[in-house]
Amino acid sequence: MIGQSRSHPIVNRKREKLLGDSSRVIPRLHLPDDTRRISKIIQRVLDLPAATADALLAQVIADFSNRHKNIQAVFDRHLSKVKDFIPADVMLSKTQEALIGAYFTMEYSIESAALFNPSLVPHPDQSSLESGSQRFIMSLRATGEGHLSSIVFRSGVLDAQNAIVFDPISDYVVTPDTYLDPIYDLLLFRLKLIEMGADNDVTHHLLNQMPEAFSYYGLKRNLEALREHPLFPVEHQNRTFEIIYWLANSNYEIYFEHDQPISERVIFPSSKIESRGIEDARFVQFHNDDGQVTYYASYTAYNGVSILPQFIETKDFIKFKISTLNGKAVQNKGMALFPRKIHDQYVMLSRQDGENNRIMFSDNIHFWQEAQIIQEPAQPWEFIQLGNCGSPLETKAGWIVLTHGVGPMRQYCIGAMLLDLENPTKIIARLKDPLLAPHEGEREGYVPNVVYSCGTLIHNNELVIPYAMSDLMSGIATVRVSELLEAMQPVT
Repeated sequence: MIGQSRSHPIVNRKREKLLGDSSRVIPRLHLPDDTRRISKIIQRVLDLPAATADALLAQVIADFSNRHKNIQAVFDRHLSKVKDFIPADVMLSKTQEALIGAYFTMEYSIESAALFNPSLVPHPDQSSLESGSQRFIMSLRATGEGHLSSIVFRSGVLDAQNAIVFDPISDYVVTPDTYLDPIYDLLLFRLKLIEMGADNDVTHHLLNQMPEAFSYYGLKRNLEALREHPLFPVEHQNRTFEIIYWLANSNYEIYFEHDQPISERVIFPSSKIESRGIEDARFVQFHNDDGQVTYYASYTAYNGVSILPQFIETKDFIKFKISTLNGKAVQNKGMALFPRKIHDQYVMLSRQDGENNRIMFSDNIHFWQEAQIIQEPAQPWEFIQLGNCGSPLETKAGWIVLTHGVGPMRQYCIGAMLLDLENPTKIIARLKDPLLAPHEGEREGYVPNVVYSCGTLIHNNELVIPYAMSDLMSGIATVRVSELLEAMQPVT
């Protein structure tokens, strides 16, 4: 082991390991970087003799139809992406349509590089279970070629003895239908543009024409009308249009089919800000004031240059609403929402400076303006930085928060602290030493010497901790809540 970091003796590692499966592939749109090549590719397909085209399509269908649930629908969808490059005077045959779609399709193995950074929440459906059992959903960060990340899911049951039984994993992987946000809130949209530095005469002109709730297509119609008949310097208008479209395209909804097993569902990057990946979703089961339950998750969208904190909302893991998080306090990674309001305010853990654990309060779940430090690096295993490992867990003794600390040789360990139930800015107690540190079998991977979690749950008085091993695979550890609380040292 590096340094003196050891896992705490109260923690128990389970045998189960979650490994990526390179056979789990999705069909992606595949366009050449030089769009001038699109017309050339289409023309080559059109020039094929009919018999040759028929034979070629038959071979493609034979090779790929058993790898995807509806490959023809994929070809149709990707054909629509290049329809503007098809000569206007050409009437395509069904074979030509499918072939053109196939030429602009590629497979992507979503888990070929790694399956890591899991979070765990109770399943929305707890019916038909034996006494003392709980059904769960686990989200994971799946990574493939180019280290492009997406969100995948597993499900299973924790029984009365906390034995874990995972549900069978489907042979298929399915991406959802994506819809740009049907309705935008004018005030929220305006505030975000101000935050992005786009509070100018162009945005004032456009937004003053919009109702309090407006559609993407209403916004686009007004924007394109201004583009056609400019009222402001064209270069200035175009820069503003780019920011407005960037914001609008970062807010959308996705839908899976009800009959798709949850292991088939993958949330793959959909907008430009996510073009290089969706990272480290921290899911939480949130209890609303009216008794209803909503699942939220914060995640990091990455486009290869900058990051954008994004927010997921779902009630059933079938329909998901994706939106931007707003405010000067959400400009970094690693935000984790508390599972309920405290004193009528939303509360979230964060790490604005990449070093300290902070906490934020807000009246609006989408806007976070101020954050205060509640924990600074104090132990050798966390001297470089601290962060959270998912949303706090409520107990009678206080909020249990798993933390991560980075020490010598950039080794990541998982720690724990206890926050006051009514005043979560106050740390009641904390572990002096790591709860979980990478042992010899967990140190090798894409990023060596790392254990990391994005969310845990309590079942039958045990903390069930899914955790990643060196950004390669994932495992599960458990610890009795009572033993964890006893091991913490009071903070005065």
